[in-house]
Amino acid sequence: MRDSAERFFNRELSWLDFDRRVLDLARDAGRPILERAKFLAIFSRNLDEFFQVRVSELQDLVAERDDAPSPDGLSPAAQLAAIRERVLELTAAAHETFERELRPALRGAGIDLVHWRELSEPERAAALAPFDEQISPVLIPLGVDPTHPFPFVSGLSLSV
Repeated sequence: MRDSAERFFNRELSWLDFDRRVLDLARDAGRPILERAKFLAIFSRNLDEFFQVRVSELQDLVAERDDAPSPDGLSPAAQLAAIRERVLELTAAAHETFERELRPALRGAGIDLVHWRELSEPERAAALAPFDEQISPVLIPLGVDPTHPFPFVSGLSLSV
């Protein structure tokens, strides 16, 4: 028999609780700035995976009109509503942390994140040079037709 703590467990909301702890590490001003940036990147990647896997599963259940509750008694639609509320809070905190703390601290450490339009022409040329010199020469065009289907491109990987 399950104890009361197990009865109210929700794996999706638990995942978000874990992500909150990762975000808290990014918000910890006592940590080195690059470590904080790394934790913010981990938070973001975890959230991407969460939506790709967990949220999509819940959306499928809602579309199939499957109202079977999770162990804590929440229907898929109720879980999606709870997820939305938490994710809005988490992403607002992440954005605020990046813009108000990490970006200025990174700039102070000599790491300035800029938009492409803010770069001068020589800076743009320098940014494109590695692609032009190292990547473009080894790219192989692929023909796609019924006998040669499009190749598998894995999620969250770098594909050109």
